[in-house]
Amino acid sequence: MARPVIERRLSEIAERLLRLRSDLAVADEQMAHFSEEADEARVRALVSETALADREHRGADRHARAMERHRADILVEIERLESSQDDLLDKLTEGR
Repeated sequence: MARPVIERRLSEIAERLLRLRSDLAVADEQMAHFSEEADEARVRALVSETALADREHRGADRHARAMERHRADILVEIERLESSQDDLLDKLTEGR
């Protein structure tokens, strides 16, 4: 692969990593919020023992788990891009 092509791909990966890390920070904040909300709903469901409180707990828990999956997807993509970046850097240094 030609050096300019490698450099362009490295630049694209760096930009994508910046966006993903920003997305990860947002996902972390949202996950903390949804987890706290799910915990509070669980306590309300235990105390009140009503069908409505149980349904609210299940909904809040579902949101928290969805955010956990979203965060995990972001981490997988970051790891994949970092691996690609490492491979490209290796190719770049081999060409010297």
